[in-house]
Amino acid sequence: MAKGEGDGAGLDEVDRALASLRREIAARFPAPGARAGPPRIREEWVRLFDEVRRRLATLGMSERSGEVDEFGMDEVVVGRSRGLFDLLYERWFRVDLAGVDALPERGPALLVANHSGLLPWDGLLLAHAVERFHRFHERPRFLVADWLITLPFVQPALARLGGVRACRENAERLLESGRFVIAFPEGVKGAAKVFRERYRVKRFGRGGVVRVALETGVPLVPVAVVGAEETHPVLFKWTTPGRLLGLPFVPVTPTFPLLGPLGALPLPSKWVIRIGDPLPIDHLPADAAADELLVSRLTEELRSQVQSLVDVALADRESVWG
Repeated sequence: MAKGEGDGAGLDEVDRALASLRREIAARFPAPGARAGPPRIREEWVRLFDEVRRRLATLGMSERSGEVDEFGMDEVVVGRSRGLFDLLYERWFRVDLAGVDALPERGPALLVANHSGLLPWDGLLLAHAVERFHRFHERPRFLVADWLITLPFVQPALARLGGVRACRENAERLLESGRFVIAFPEGVKGAAKVFRERYRVKRFGRGGVVRVALETGVPLVPVAVVGAEETHPVLFKWTTPGRLLGLPFVPVTPTFPLLGPLGALPLPSKWVIRIGDPLPIDHLPADAAADELLVSRLTEELRSQVQSLVDVALADRESVWG
């Protein structure tokens, strides 16, 4: 029997049992004018079991708001989570933000940041910070690596909060719709850095972010995030168990796997976020994206700007726990 058929049969059986119980309640609490049974009590019991039956019929299903966009972001979920992210921003990570005024008044714009840490705290907190302090409260969408969204329950949660699978097509669609987009072109190389290599910005792939910016004509804004690499400092990596689980590696941190699921909680490191001036590419034509040498040069220039901002942010931070 298929899983769906078994679930349906089980719910039918429960429904029949509740209907039988309802009839029994009706018999024990007769209608007004009969010899016993207050009508109010009878009605309360009937309503109670109707509600139980309704809840059982939708067991395991969650309600969705009508404000979900084409990429899955749910405005209701975002609104409900703002208090939590305010707490993380102000109390847990004590974020020091500067440079938000360098962003355009309106999207589109492509924010390019160094990748910090295994879990996407950098994308979540950067999106929250920009929305909170941007003069028009533009909320960026952040791109998420393939390997991360394959983890159980991760993809739906991140999508509701504004995470989008990282690929060129999604980035272009987001930018063409006038949004701010956060990209992490280091990819898994950035997330996989061990602690001794922290804040050394890796190579930016094959210049995909620069090509997208040239073809769509949007500003390229360098961003540095310091602090996220200490939330889950990777001491070393287990590659063989990771492959068995479909992951690039299994990280070993000071708290994971020693503390089990509690090891997923981020350490309260001090964060510094610096947003730089946009890379001057607005004078270049769209067909400049076909010039491989130009794309390569601009990609390295962008990486250098991000690294310089990281160095400034590290110098501004007094200590890891700040």
